[in-house]
Amino acid sequence: MVSLKCNFSEGAFLIPYAVMLILEGIPLFLVELGIGQRMRMGSLGVWNTIHPWLGGIGISSCIVTFFVALYYNVIITWCFYYLFNSFQSPLPWSECPMIPTNGSSVMVPVEECEMSSETSYFWYRTTLDVSPSMDEGGGMKWWIVLCLLLAWITVYFIVMKGIQSSGKVVYFTSLFPYIVLTIFFVRGITLPGAGAGLIHMYTPKVEKLADPTVWLDAATQVFYSFGLAFGTLVAFGSYNTPNNNCVRDVIFVSITNALTAIYASVVIFAILGFKAMSNVIKCDEHNKAHLNLHGMLNSTNVTTEVYEAALADAKALNMTGEWSLKTCSLQAELDQAAEGTGLAFIVFTQAIVELPGAPFWAVIFFLMLLALGLGSQIGILEGMLCTIFELEIFRKIRKEFLTGAVCIICFFVGLIFTTGAGEYWLKLFDSFAGTIGLVFVALLEMIAVIYIYGHEKFTQDIFEMTGVRPGLYWQITWRLLGPLIMTTILVSSIVFRVIHKPTYHAWDASKGETVNKEYPGWVLIIAILMIVAGILPIILVFLLRRFQWLKLDTSIHQGAIRRIDTTASTKEMMGDVDLDEYHDLPTDDFQDDGPDTSHPIGKTFKMEVLDC
Repeated sequence: MVSLKCNFSEGAFLIPYAVMLILEGIPLFLVELGIGQRMRMGSLGVWNTIHPWLGGIGISSCIVTFFVALYYNVIITWCFYYLFNSFQSPLPWSECPMIPTNGSSVMVPVEECEMSSETSYFWYRTTLDVSPSMDEGGGMKWWIVLCLLLAWITVYFIVMKGIQSSGKVVYFTSLFPYIVLTIFFVRGITLPGAGAGLIHMYTPKVEKLADPTVWLDAATQVFYSFGLAFGTLVAFGSYNTPNNNCVRDVIFVSITNALTAIYASVVIFAILGFKAMSNVIKCDEHNKAHLNLHGMLNSTNVTTEVYEAALADAKALNMTGEWSLKTCSLQAELDQAAEGTGLAFIVFTQAIVELPGAPFWAVIFFLMLLALGLGSQIGILEGMLCTIFELEIFRKIRKEFLTGAVCIICFFVGLIFTTGAGEYWLKLFDSFAGTIGLVFVALLEMIAVIYIYGHEKFTQDIFEMTGVRPGLYWQITWRLLGPLIMTTILVSSIVFRVIHKPTYHAWDASKGETVNKEYPGWVLIIAILMIVAGILPIILVFLLRRFQWLKLDTSIHQGAIRRIDTTASTKEMMGDVDLDEYHDLPTDDFQDDGPDTSHPIGKTFKMEVLDC
């Protein structure tokens, strides 16, 4: 799973990302994969098994995953729109649209586009037809609605039969991005300015490390890249054979993930360096033309020394503003590197325009983003559907129908992102629903396994399954550093957001740029409700079961068999040997009289409901 929301626009981000990866991401990765493999259940069953009071964790992770699924499919929607517009030359975002002026036949560029840039105009006006603020919805845009519908139809047909269908697609969504990245890597490092971009990437801004939101972004970046706290890894772990070496899998995937992130960052910053260099050259040409117009230069074809001397003279005369001279700085251009959607749809598209054969580069770039988005969405929905299937009321519904119902619900909820304020709503979901709730669920998951299930018992489980006993690194990160870091990030981020009222970037058509605006009060209420929706099930289930308001009558052995029957894809993953292990068990093994030491899983599936 990958993240399309990453922020590698600053060197400072690499430090907290590496810290979060080593001290938080990898340890939690093994916790989720290992506990899923040991108990052979999905997210809902695992946390109910560890302790009935923790049953709400599975529901909360499902709700947070729902918000994240909405996020990813909007990105896929925009990728479809850009992909469809890439099969033409010149690219539609390579030049400003022309309109007649004062009723004459003279054509001039649209003022909004001229004040901003071609790529910004295409993004904010042509694609989004963006509203000036969240208070003005602007209505749904039919072209985005159609692309959103296409996105959910595509996702439905991929995941409708579980891993039986999505597993085949993953081969493409996993490998194709590496091919495209390699093509961009070879081309990117040969471009002028690539070196400056790479130097900028590895130059940390230490002052940024004091911002807790940077650490929160780094933590959620790790969560998104691994798929942590979504319930996905627990579900996928349950499909493994009991003796699968999950420690090896975690180390291999973690190393691959880290190297891929570095590889992708090199490609991105090489292209951003080229884009920054191109902008500086255009800026210098603009200044030369204006200096020549005012007699400071004899022509625009002069040496750098002559140009800089004329520019200095103009500044000495305080004519910079009157002559419309610009400040041309490579460092300033690199510092303006965007993040998230702006990085993909504004900055990178501008760099693509500068490349020879731009339509080809645009097509493979957005195909790569589609592959990344679909690959992430497959894992997200599989984890969410696995949790839903563990609920008794949905057990007898065919997966095709239930998957279709989930996709339809997500489509209608996602219509809010097709309005003129759609990008603002996406940022809201990203900042609140998919960050704070995610870290909170991850923190409770680690506490549940390490302190309630027991770190000694879990360590023994890992040893029995893999033959590898987790050492000092795992014990320190599980028992101390992981929970401590997540708690610190969670508390500091909430305090920071309370002290500094959250803002968003709104498009100002009159200036041709984005401006910071505070979220309206009613929007912040919705943001708080989204966070509460991801946390409330944990509290409710705890209270209901603590005070015996819910009847507990589910046997863990029966839950294990129910887990096998959840989807057709599960049987394909587990194999005949695993199924026979359960079908051959005597009836007495499903009683709660005590642990079944004759069966390798029976002794860890014991759950006793204490009368507290």
